[in-house]
Amino acid sequence: MTSHNSDRFDGFTQNAVEAEGPLADIARNPDAYARYLADLQRVLLEMKRNIETLQTHVRVHCRGQRVEGDKWGQAWLRAFPVEQSVRSVISDLESLAKGLEKSAHKHHAHAEGIRNVAKERKEKELEKSRKKNPLPQAVSGQPAQPPQAGQTPNMGYSGPTSLWGLSDRDSA
Repeated sequence: MTSHNSDRFDGFTQNAVEAEGPLADIARNPDAYARYLADLQRVLLEMKRNIETLQTHVRVHCRGQRVEGDKWGQAWLRAFPVEQSVRSVISDLESLAKGLEKSAHKHHAHAEGIRNVAKERKEKELEKSRKKNPLPQAVSGQPAQPPQAGQTPNMGYSGPTSLWGLSDRDSA
């Protein structure tokens, strides 16, 4: 198979070139994207308020329609499917509004990540070069000597202890 990496993205670049217009400009700018989605969210929340008002009127109307010979609760049972469908619409509008807000935050985080990619790659490259070519140790006239038998290194909190030998330490 002799395809190049760019061959895989030919369809994508063609679609990207064709995507022009005001929405393409909004999609490129995270702040404009957030403003646009905030406008849409505002419209959705206004629709939700109107539908909630409508829900109240529908409830009163549907529950108030009684037929001669109804027993207690039969009008309510007939009204229940209508009320349930209105509640479902309100719930969907709420989730749409939350999804728009989440999308704006994700777009902003994506833009921040793109800005930080070059810095992260540079840091990774420096770390890789440090691993390949470690700095030479400072050369002094005397070679490093292991501690003498009489000397014990300060173990600090990592040393073995007993419950009775904790008097010289700070408590948690």
